[in-house]
Amino acid sequence: MMLGPNTQRGSESSTEKQETQEGTHQVRCVTNNSRIAGLLAQLEKINTESVESDTARHVTSKILHLVQSQEKTRREMTAKGSAAVDVLLSTLENVKDLQTTLNILSILVELVSAGGGRRASFLVAKGGSQILLQLLVNACKESPPHEELMVQVHSVLAKIGPKDKKFGVKARINGALNITLNLVKQNLQNHRLVLPCLQLLRVYSANSVNSVTLGKNGVVELMFKIVGPFSKKNSGLMKVALDTLAALLKSKTNARRAVDRGYVQVLLTIYVDWHRHDNRHRNMLIRKGILQSLKSVTNIKLGRKAFINANGMKILYNTSQECLAVRTLDPLVNTSSLIMRKCFPKNRLPLPTIKSSFHFQLPVMPVSGPVAQLYSLPPEVDDVVDESDDNDDIDLEPENEIENEDDLDQSFKNDDIETDINKLKPQQVPGRTIDELKMYEHLFPELVDDFQDYDLISKEPKPFAFDGKVRGPIVVPTAGEEAAGNVGSVRKGAVLKEKVSPKTEEGQRKTAAVGVARGDVKADRASPQQSDDRSRAVPSASAFHSDIVKALDRITLQSIPTQTAPGLTVEMKKDCGLPLTVLTCTKACPHMAACGNALFEGRTVQLGNLCCTGVEIEDDEDTESNSSVEQASVEVPDAPTLHDPDLYIELVKNTKSVPEYSEVAYPDYFGHIQPPFKEPILERPYGVQRTKIAQDIERLIHQSDIIDRVVYDLDNPNYTIPEEGDILKFNSKFESGNLRKVIQIRKNEYDLILNSDINTNHYHQWFYFEVSGMRLGVAYRFNIINCEKSNSQFNYGMQPLMYSVQEALNARPWWIRVGTDICYYKNHFSRSSVAAGGQKGKSYYTITFTVNFPHKDDVCYFAYHYPYTYSTLQMHLQKLESAHNPQQIYFRKDVLCETLSGNSCPLVTITAMPESNYYEHICQFRNRPYVFLSARVHPGETNASWVMKGTLEYLMSNNPTAQSLRESYIFKIVPMLNPDGVINGNHRCSLSGEDLNRQWQSPNPDLHPTIYHAKGLLQYLGAVKRLPLVYCDYHGHSRKKNVFMYGCSIRETVWHTSDSAAPCDVMEDTGYRTLPKILSHIAPAFCMSSCSFVVEKSKESTARVVVWREIGVQRSYTMESTLCGCDQGKYKGLQIGTRELEEMGAKFCIGLLRLKRLTSSLEYNLPSSLLDFENDLIGSGCKVTSPTTYVMDEDEPRFLEEVDYSAESNDELDIELAENADYEPSAQEEVLSDSELSRTFLP
Repeated sequence: MMLGPNTQRGSESSTEKQETQEGTHQVRCVTNNSRIAGLLAQLEKINTESVESDTARHVTSKILHLVQSQEKTRREMTAKGSAAVDVLLSTLENVKDLQTTLNILSILVELVSAGGGRRASFLVAKGGSQILLQLLVNACKESPPHEELMVQVHSVLAKIGPKDKKFGVKARINGALNITLNLVKQNLQNHRLVLPCLQLLRVYSANSVNSVTLGKNGVVELMFKIVGPFSKKNSGLMKVALDTLAALLKSKTNARRAVDRGYVQVLLTIYVDWHRHDNRHRNMLIRKGILQSLKSVTNIKLGRKAFINANGMKILYNTSQECLAVRTLDPLVNTSSLIMRKCFPKNRLPLPTIKSSFHFQLPVMPVSGPVAQLYSLPPEVDDVVDESDDNDDIDLEPENEIENEDDLDQSFKNDDIETDINKLKPQQVPGRTIDELKMYEHLFPELVDDFQDYDLISKEPKPFAFDGKVRGPIVVPTAGEEAAGNVGSVRKGAVLKEKVSPKTEEGQRKTAAVGVARGDVKADRASPQQSDDRSRAVPSASAFHSDIVKALDRITLQSIPTQTAPGLTVEMKKDCGLPLTVLTCTKACPHMAACGNALFEGRTVQLGNLCCTGVEIEDDEDTESNSSVEQASVEVPDAPTLHDPDLYIELVKNTKSVPEYSEVAYPDYFGHIQPPFKEPILERPYGVQRTKIAQDIERLIHQSDIIDRVVYDLDNPNYTIPEEGDILKFNSKFESGNLRKVIQIRKNEYDLILNSDINTNHYHQWFYFEVSGMRLGVAYRFNIINCEKSNSQFNYGMQPLMYSVQEALNARPWWIRVGTDICYYKNHFSRSSVAAGGQKGKSYYTITFTVNFPHKDDVCYFAYHYPYTYSTLQMHLQKLESAHNPQQIYFRKDVLCETLSGNSCPLVTITAMPESNYYEHICQFRNRPYVFLSARVHPGETNASWVMKGTLEYLMSNNPTAQSLRESYIFKIVPMLNPDGVINGNHRCSLSGEDLNRQWQSPNPDLHPTIYHAKGLLQYLGAVKRLPLVYCDYHGHSRKKNVFMYGCSIRETVWHTSDSAAPCDVMEDTGYRTLPKILSHIAPAFCMSSCSFVVEKSKESTARVVVWREIGVQRSYTMESTLCGCDQGKYKGLQIGTRELEEMGAKFCIGLLRLKRLTSSLEYNLPSSLLDFENDLIGSGCKVTSPTTYVMDEDEPRFLEEVDYSAESNDELDIELAENADYEPSAQEEVLSDSELSRTFLP
């Protein structure tokens, strides 16, 4: 049988043909003396001279024999630069002899069957796809087509098709789809022919347009003629048919067709049959293929409904549970879980509204934006329901789908990166006039004060000279000429400090925490009926042993222990730095539901629950066995502590919250010290997530087991607390608390719902709540069910934090990482489009963890991260102010502004006092460069406050390096940019309902006062020519490990774009890299490879970008600290604690001192060449990561890691991942060598 194709090679192969002709009789890269070289040369000659077909048949037969028998031959023929494939394809294109054609096809099959995808790609690059498709079309013109030829052509095409991005389009244009489909229809019993045809149909179906076309021609019905119940015969054909079916059903049109014909029920029946009969699990791939088809068909709503109606949830649940015992069947369990999660009926969140439980009336209502949209909703709108559930899917794809869809996997271009060079260039714009900026003069008295009335260390005039012996005119900048004298005199009193005698200071250092209240304050033992309506009822004090009640009620700091109650022993030692009273009770006490009552006169403030059924004090090994008093202790260091419970209570009374909190959480009152042990990153148990999901699915299958009882509800002030003894009790009505509702699901399982940020309907991540009433030996499961981020470090070893009051009373007052079986996954509670930025069909996510409590009837607190309240900050600042040496340290605490709810936003100034009031010393004082620091613009990022605490403590310390730092810089610090958000338990926003770190471009003085005035301070410094050397905003990062920085660079931003401007064309001082590089060498938690200096459009309103672009500060950074832990350096494998965070704050200061030395070559006589050490190549650059979600719209790139089981509910990424993207650099970073360090870091 002869073929007459008379074909033309496609455009892909024409070039190769020309090259082949130019290189006649030369077979490149094939050894000249090898047999295959000679045979290929003969074949090429035959091809060009049109020699008789017998010769071609003979030569190709010999080549086939060599290819089948020698791997060396196969490698030679597909080596880079080889023309062997060109010769074969050229012959295949022109030959008319059937046997020669079959020989060449067999050779190609042998070549692509081994060697992986590289050889198939090689064949595609030579134009093989087009030639083979044309051969298929021509061969089918014969009736009937030659079976062996069809088998071979389909086999080769099925191998090379996946490697050709345009294969689907080529096949459709050539008309190959129906040829293959008809072959299957006509030869259903001929399994040898049907098998490669099905394989090719699967490749065709990767193109959705092809899939729709095939579906219209009956391919779905055809597949169900092949797919059937358990059979030991033809399992290979069954497997391929199922793979093809799964690919076809990804098309919504085909999925709808399958549902309409009842194939969902058929698939479930077939699956159960294979599950029952495949006892030895030899056909797992077939079983998985059935599940993959179910997974595809349930991507549409009709498919999910059909699955539920066919009892699919129970079927897959039961079969997957039976598979758990066999580890090799995990793919079946995982796929079943994905299908069940997807088909689990969407539930509404059990809330009356997704808006916050608390409302704050704004002074000005925004005209546009999310807050305006929130309040423009009609009151009858149910903002909890996802209305997309009530609509039909728009399932049908257009037939004329884009032809270039195969190019979607080409290099991804991130539109979020700023490409306009003019916009990237920093442009200092005052924004406000000089007259407007004069309102900030009083916050800079250090620029005008002459220090004549200060008790300075020395008043003797001394010669004033720079260390570098460089003399010149001394510039004394002032804030304003006419006001210069007045400001100094008016503000002088604010800086003057009372002289503290060494004896007094020493006495303050040794203050002990004793359980007796101050004499001038009387405890108000109000009855429950007299207590504030917002507090929980307090039982009468007579219900408890009077001694321990008095002592517990009066926990406070005292200089001298005046008295203790009988039966109580208080002992203080020097150790961990927490002034905590340790109370020991030798008498059994009834259950205490509340403790504290009104501790102080004026506003009522209560301590939270303290359960005290005999306070459990651990036995002291040194205590005599017959002693009636057990002792415990908390050690206090010699240095002054920053924690003062007495002062904390006083400050809480002046803190204004929207709910008007009247309780104090015990951890904030007792304080926290870092535990003396390491806390490693938790190893994730295998299969934990699917186990939790299976338990969630049981809620639907075994509904009678679900209790569904509300045990805590902020939205319903009249809810009754269950009296049963085995039910946990919850509370979050204290500063920074966040817990909205708790529902008991099973006896020891609770669903928790977090409160939205005030004046918003989302941002659920920060939590801080109290639990009491627990029993020993019980594993309690907590599910926080309304999280929004699509991934979390809870999937990668992070644990929540717990604080036990019993442990604190037992001399262990610390937050510790707790919880087992922790994971984070998408749940079945739907998010309304109102909360998801207009997107429909979104779901919430669950954080789940299991806890065994250490004590019975304890009071424990859980938090997302180490809490740090506004009142804690005020306490720390007051303690720092009272403890510092005013002769050595210049310390001022001003009020930057008032927040929306009337809380003060503190502004701290720290530097060294001038050596004397001699003119040149004052000039040196005033000419110190500024460093501007800020933190806690996002309330949920409490780690930023702990880093700031480390910075403040270091700056105020007696360390000689700290003194050098103070002498080098003037520090302006706003330690908490969002006090209202912190106080009210928000995660990201202020009371305006907006992310304050997106308001720096145009802050509103009425809605964003802290940002408006912080920017005003920086603009003022720019106006008086005193721009800060460094600006850094401290943040926390929820999805990455380590500590790192984001900075701003035109050059590196351009490098990441396809813009015509090359990075080398952009001139830029690379000094922005110096500080991060220094920190990477001195701070163990800091990771240079995680730093990024790219400027994104979506970040143009952040502090970092605005201070760089508008104010003109080159070294403008965001410093991100992990919430989880470190995966490099000294702390690798450990979860981060407050000690490491505070250390980072101190190391940042040391880095600034080294930066000073590196950038002050004039003063330190350093060669200027050393200043360019950080100007390294922008190497392999920052790689694209998945973008962030709409809801969280965060500063950080999306964090992705492979886990044993996906956190997503389907294969496709969420729509939210395609909106914008962030960049993060690769791990390849230039670093300083040891020799460079020794040269450049010399003092």
